[in-house]
Amino acid sequence: MNILLISEYILIAALLFMMLVALRLTARRSISDTLIGCSAFALCTGVILVIVGDIFSINFCKDISLAIIFLGVVGTIGYAVVAGRT
Repeated sequence: MNILLISEYILIAALLFMMLVALRLTARRSISDTLIGCSAFALCTGVILVIVGDIFSINFCKDISLAIIFLGVVGTIGYAVVAGRT
């Protein structure tokens, strides 16, 4: 087994753990914790898609992950603007 492939699997495991932490952070009552958790979850999802696409040679994973990362940031900023008005 290639050392690069092993490191990619370790990175996927670490990102899955980070996604669990982000979900726990999202469940708190504070708006800032929720925003940070949602952004971290979107970022982890995008990075995992890039890695899985690289491992299995799936071409469209990079496009989908780029859209998830950009729309996650836009959604977070939009939610912060709406929550700041109330």
